[in-house]
Amino acid sequence: MKPYRGELGSAGRSVLSCRASWRPLYAMAVAALLLLATGANPTQARPTAQAASTSHVYLLRGVLNIFSFGLDDIAAQLRAQGIPVTVANFASWSSLADEAAAAYRSGRIKTIVLVGHSSGATALPDMVAKLDKLGAPVTLAIGLDSVFRTKLSGRVGRYVNFYIANGNGEPVARTAQLQGKLENINVQNVPGVGHMSIEKNKIMQRKVIAEIDAVVFGRKPRDPGAESAARPGRASTAAVRE
Repeated sequence: MKPYRGELGSAGRSVLSCRASWRPLYAMAVAALLLLATGANPTQARPTAQAASTSHVYLLRGVLNIFSFGLDDIAAQLRAQGIPVTVANFASWSSLADEAAAAYRSGRIKTIVLVGHSSGATALPDMVAKLDKLGAPVTLAIGLDSVFRTKLSGRVGRYVNFYIANGNGEPVARTAQLQGKLENINVQNVPGVGHMSIEKNKIMQRKVIAEIDAVVFGRKPRDPGAESAARPGRASTAAVRE
């Protein structure tokens, strides 16, 4: 006797068809559960990458282009996060402002950030003012121990001037034409900080990167000084705002 080979019939074929159609949905459901279990948010990846790619950080070195190599370390850490960076001598501030303004008007750059050390910090107020005149406001500017008195005008979201009060550093003066927030922060109590080392100091580098991450990614900056001061046996690194 031949073994029975029954036909599936219309009902059987319908069951198999339903099973096949549910497989992609089942796979998607499993993937979603895995993402939730690991804490990943698929809606955040694209906006974060876009925010980084449409930002640009300009880092200005000091005199002779040989005393501000800590800015290269900062640049490397920013590039690792996908943030475009330009490192140049302070003497290039005017031409860099032209380039940044052109990119801003074209839409390629939406967030302009400036960082300068020594003479690079001295040039920042001039660069802010020029960018404002060119219709490209600066979102964030960070000065690292400018040794000359400067005045700030124009539009800037936030200008943070880190300076060493017991050295040669100088605060930045506000003018009536300033539209934005100016903070002068004395960092003379940060361990190991000095005019020639402020941009190389790991605590100061973390401060700078935290400020940049706050405007690019919306992350709340954490003060490394407060963390160090809370640890027993550690010297306070708290900065003084004026």
